[in-house]
Amino acid sequence: MGNTSTMVEPATPAGQGSNHTLISLRGVSKWYDTPSGRFGALKDVALDVRRRDCVAVVGKSGSGKTTLINVITGIDSPSSGRVQVAGAAVHSMSQEQLAVWRGRNVGVIFQFFQLLPTLTVAENVMLPMDFCGTYDSSERRPRALALLDRLGIADQAGKLPADLSGGQQQRAAIARALANDPPILVADEPTGNLDSRTADDVMSLFARLAREGKTVLMATHERDVSRFFTRTITLVDGVVQAPFFAGVKSC
Repeated sequence: MGNTSTMVEPATPAGQGSNHTLISLRGVSKWYDTPSGRFGALKDVALDVRRRDCVAVVGKSGSGKTTLINVITGIDSPSSGRVQVAGAAVHSMSQEQLAVWRGRNVGVIFQFFQLLPTLTVAENVMLPMDFCGTYDSSERRPRALALLDRLGIADQAGKLPADLSGGQQQRAAIARALANDPPILVADEPTGNLDSRTADDVMSLFARLAREGKTVLMATHERDVSRFFTRTITLVDGVVQAPFFAGVKSC
């Protein structure tokens, strides 16, 4: 991936059904009770994300980006409102239902990688397949190795995460997120611990995945991301500010 160009390819015509909405939020709020009073992390958020969108959610620390990501992925529940993702009413599902649904439909990528330290890189990538029972057991390791090869780190497959650089660990985390071939990739500050060149490589990869049919939603504090994304949403104190579509531009 180190040789990946950071230039985004010119727009191409969207395929049939490409405008289908995969993520829909209506009236979503999240409140926390704190010693200093009630705190609103999200306030009456309405949001639609379409198939093959590359969406950047930008905002300062504390603006609600991580809370939004957690609500969309079912890691956290909204205090009020409706969250529909990939045809599922995420806001009304049990934790057991969410775990299975998320494993099949949403690849989640975190800032701090969250690779299991006692498993090899390949074993980490195989975990979602093992958990959800996707692919035949004989196919899982070859698929993991193929994903690692695509991300340029096949030679690290047998190593533990601690033996990899930060950039390599993030690529391994992306491979793990792709393991079950989910339609949606959601990333929370995935470039926060990377140098600028590696960060550009990661964002360029997300743009390429969207061109290939994935829907990508990434929370970031970086504001200079327009060359990678079709759409930017700004959060200020839990409120969406002037979301817009980028019109003819496409990932």
